[in-house]
Amino acid sequence: MTDYLPLRHDKPLCGEGVALEAAPGPSPDDGLPPPGAPDIAIARAATPWPIGEVAARLGIEPRQLLPYGHDKAKLSHDFTDALVGRPPGKLVLVTAITPTPAGEGKTTTTVGLGDGLSRLGHKAAVCLREPSLGPCFGMKGGAAGGGRSQVIPMEDINLHFTGDFHAVTSAHNLLAALIDNHLQWGNALDIDPRRISWKRVMDINDRALRHLTIGLGGPAHGVPREAGFDITAASEIMAILCLSADLADLQRRLGEIIVARRRNGSPVRARDLEAEGAMAVLLKEALAPNLVQTLEHTPAFIHGGPFANIAHGCNSLMATRSALSLADIVVTEAGFGADLGAEKFFNIKCRQAGLTPSAVVVVATLRALKLHGGVERDALGLPDPEAVRRGARNLSRHVANLRHFGVPVLVAVNHFAQDDDQEHQALQAACDELGVERVVSRHWAEGSRGSEALAERVAAMVEAPTPSLALTYEDDASLEDKVRAVAQRLYGAADIGLEPRARRQLEEYEALGYGHLPVCIAKTQYSFAADPALTGLAEGHVLPVREAELAAGAGFVVVICGDIMRMPGMPRQPASSGIRLDPGGEIEGLS
Repeated sequence: MTDYLPLRHDKPLCGEGVALEAAPGPSPDDGLPPPGAPDIAIARAATPWPIGEVAARLGIEPRQLLPYGHDKAKLSHDFTDALVGRPPGKLVLVTAITPTPAGEGKTTTTVGLGDGLSRLGHKAAVCLREPSLGPCFGMKGGAAGGGRSQVIPMEDINLHFTGDFHAVTSAHNLLAALIDNHLQWGNALDIDPRRISWKRVMDINDRALRHLTIGLGGPAHGVPREAGFDITAASEIMAILCLSADLADLQRRLGEIIVARRRNGSPVRARDLEAEGAMAVLLKEALAPNLVQTLEHTPAFIHGGPFANIAHGCNSLMATRSALSLADIVVTEAGFGADLGAEKFFNIKCRQAGLTPSAVVVVATLRALKLHGGVERDALGLPDPEAVRRGARNLSRHVANLRHFGVPVLVAVNHFAQDDDQEHQALQAACDELGVERVVSRHWAEGSRGSEALAERVAAMVEAPTPSLALTYEDDASLEDKVRAVAQRLYGAADIGLEPRARRQLEEYEALGYGHLPVCIAKTQYSFAADPALTGLAEGHVLPVREAELAAGAGFVVVICGDIMRMPGMPRQPASSGIRLDPGGEIEGLS
């Protein structure tokens, strides 16, 4: 089966009631290395503000922060509780075309747009997910932006940060240990060891741990059974962390997790094992949103880290709501292409939280469009306007999909120095045919100066009344019909192909009373289909549904399609081989 291989993105002071001054932005003499220097070198050369000064731009007082050193902090739970009921600002979603090895740059664009809005004098904030160690040491690299549009401290954010991933891993594996301990001491709940669905997790790509037999070695070492590992980003506890409204909601959701079946077929929940309290204790600080800054000191909330191809791909609800209560415009991103992250942002996060973005920005690059247009990777440097036109079919599907949700759409072209004018003209013609506005943004090379035009258009868009959100399916549709609706309306599929196991699972979840939940489709990020080779505009295919998993605590059903894996593997040459400490103890090779 195909390993999940995430892609590397394109790396090419005021309190309440006080007028916000425009941020100065970088300049040629700001002391930072030039564009094209390693991202880590640019980030390390920056001079961060003390986190209290960054917080003050949003009216946050020092007593409302839980500092983690000088340049990062968490918001206290008392403070986030006090924010409930404040009038929210405007929300902007950043998504992208189908990912390619050429790079698109959603995170970079999100950061650049946030800095551009700050430069124009808006009280802005950005909301991102936390990077996972798996991609950092695997193939994709980090997720802190790039060039002059980064969040800092880059090394901390890409590695251990404030320990949230470790807390999720610990809480998840505590529940796994309690299950096996219960089996060891008599199994009073009559758990069927063959029907335990709760795996263990770790935040490193390791294909050898996907399928295991545990409990070997005799009676003192546990009950033998089949087991396995997922990556932490795919943990239901990560989803619960990202979708919980507060600590009480967190503990309630943890108790709802279904971990196994009894021999009579009835579900066993975490609360049956009396596990939810201890798990909530491990997650208490992790639930508090993290605050850092961009290179230009725009406040950035970085919290939660689910992948969009195997999970729901959005940052935490608490971070988003806190930012909306504190800023006038909040820019957030959802993982991978709009068929994955944006679809789940709308159909899962917005459905559960009652959020509606005022605008959506779709990121594209000419290089990526040429790949979708059939150009080989080693020929991307050659001008080919016709390939851009062909590749724009992929963009057209994403634009149409986003309009399906009833939100205004803008195309942001993440600029590369090698871009050809005729190719830009070809993309402009394609956007004119679609009736969608296109803005070229140079934030990677120029920071907020390069994103000013994009920020101006977004600021104008959010002045309009917030639209009414149209979701892809109704709550009372069957789980099968929900999967079919996403496949046909958003992926261009002719139909879905349910394997017998998947059909039985969906029917079982409906019989248990979970048919009203939304679906979280896990599939390759490289294509509208389940086949990663079908780039561009895949249509008329059948979406193969292999199996399903009930995430009762998170509030959705994961539907696993094709060969996608929830524990990634590393590539032949992992990124870890280039990461090391230099003689002075500084990190090299992290990107």
